[in-house]
Amino acid sequence: MLTERETLPIARAINEGLRAAMAADEHVLLMGEDIGPLGGVFRVTDGLHREFGSARVLDTPLAESGIVGSAIGLAMRGYRPVIEIQFEGFIFPAFNQIVSQLAKITSRHDGKISMPIVIRVPYGGHIGAIEHHQESPEAYFAHTPGLRVVSPSNAHDAYWMIQQAIQSNDPVLFFEPKAKYWQKGEVDPAAPAADLHRTRIARPGTDCTVVGFGAMVTTLLQAAEVAQGEGTSLEVVDLRSLSPIDYEPLLASVRKTGRLVVAQEASANASLGSEIAAYVGEHAFYTMQAPVLRVSGYDVPFPPAKLEGLFLPDADRVLEAVDRTMNY
Repeated sequence: MLTERETLPIARAINEGLRAAMAADEHVLLMGEDIGPLGGVFRVTDGLHREFGSARVLDTPLAESGIVGSAIGLAMRGYRPVIEIQFEGFIFPAFNQIVSQLAKITSRHDGKISMPIVIRVPYGGHIGAIEHHQESPEAYFAHTPGLRVVSPSNAHDAYWMIQQAIQSNDPVLFFEPKAKYWQKGEVDPAAPAADLHRTRIARPGTDCTVVGFGAMVTTLLQAAEVAQGEGTSLEVVDLRSLSPIDYEPLLASVRKTGRLVVAQEASANASLGSEIAAYVGEHAFYTMQAPVLRVSGYDVPFPPAKLEGLFLPDADRVLEAVDRTMNY
């Protein structure tokens, strides 16, 4: 159990957050493919089966729809299941259970039945994997009323946000940037993170706002460092929550800088970046000095691993967009 401030990889921070949640509430259960003795393909649940036993850390069949359906039944009986989807591309066999059932049960029963289920989803690229292993499907779920959708970008947030998600009485899609699982950061168990759905200013700036979430925040911080050396001050905004979105810090930043670049790994068409651009354009139009620009994956299926560097946004593509908005 984490008892003092430590520097941990994000994967270990999530592991410690799960451990703390399970120790605090015996109704918290973990379910997923190979999450038991193996500890999951990314070892995020390593050691939890040994500590809490097979009644609370359950290896499941390779059947995502069955996993989610079982979790719904357990939630109805008072448990708080935490599901692991092994890779984001495997979530679609459970799509009907999630959007047609899980998202709607509470509303269908006039609020009398809660669905305290967390679905952990390792997502995103930069791991050199094959098809269905590097995608960013967050927009499907952020579009669905009844679901909360969040994504941490650093170890401290990962540790606290997984616990906050487990405490929620609503279903939470917890998107984990797997390319950053081993990126280290300081975790303080005595200093809780902000509210689960609070947007964070990751780096103050004055000339242009850049916003992203998950692994993209690291890319934005890298871009901001380069831009600083070239005389441009970027304010980096970490969205943290994708549904609901806490827009006020973002709007305040845009009203200050007058410019916005939205960055994501997902394709641009009908994406979360599209929604952010539309919302900011609607609510901060008269303070904008340039159109909102998007930096994203291209509108094609995710390519083979050897081409992922061409598909995924990097600091250079972010800086090119910054140059365009600054020169508008």
